[in-house]
Amino acid sequence: MSQPPLPGRSSDHRDYQRVPRVVTAMARDAGHGVSAAPHSHERAQLLYATEGLMRVQTESGVWILPPRRALMIPPGVVHHWTSIGKVTMRTIYVEAGAATAFGADCRVIEVSPLLRELILALLTEPVEYPLPGRGGHLAMLILSELAAAQTVPMAIPWPRDRRLLAVCSAIVDDPGRARTIEDWAADVGASARTLIRLFPKETGLHYRQWVQQVHLAEAFGRLARGQGVGEIAAALGYASPSAFSAMFRRILGQTPQHYLSEWRAPLQPG
Repeated sequence: MSQPPLPGRSSDHRDYQRVPRVVTAMARDAGHGVSAAPHSHERAQLLYATEGLMRVQTESGVWILPPRRALMIPPGVVHHWTSIGKVTMRTIYVEAGAATAFGADCRVIEVSPLLRELILALLTEPVEYPLPGRGGHLAMLILSELAAAQTVPMAIPWPRDRRLLAVCSAIVDDPGRARTIEDWAADVGASARTLIRLFPKETGLHYRQWVQQVHLAEAFGRLARGQGVGEIAAALGYASPSAFSAMFRRILGQTPQHYLSEWRAPLQPG
């Protein structure tokens, strides 16, 4: 079992941006509903929590992160997050030069058991861990695991048009609400044809595809909280659990039951 982080370690992200190490690790705990104001980092960040859910937003997308999933955020990208339930954040920062290998866009990755334990182990080392030494070896292994990590298609692309922004915000706030695009058009003073045209132009997805991404994100959060597939399908307005499962598997290649079994497997909080 991993040791707890060193006492007195800073939970201020600014204290980790210019440490003379390629990889640094920060621990922070937050209660339900805690928010971080919009900010960016000099380094790339792997935004990760071993327990609890986080909703993260940038100018271009929204993500719901359950345990065992993390968001890789490139340097300089303005983002903000809100905790959903108690969150134990165990995040890492990667020097900008080394982070170029991970791409220029935000992406959700699977956090393997090995990557999780490497992050927790690095938190037991001093922030400026001795080189050469255990901390440096852990950092190199973390970079190797990040390079091999599987990307999960969980992004909710975010629009800029004010009319579409109002529609998308309302859908994310209440993803199970049954409304047609004609209903939304009436709300925001646009025609349904205009909204149908704006969705792919602004988000790269058609309306139904975009709503499905919202449903996937909501489903991940509910699965992580232990809700059953039937309950989730009903909450999101699907005619049956099988209809919901078919959509889920078509996009992610796995059934919701697969992830429910995964998250029901016990893991000790970091």
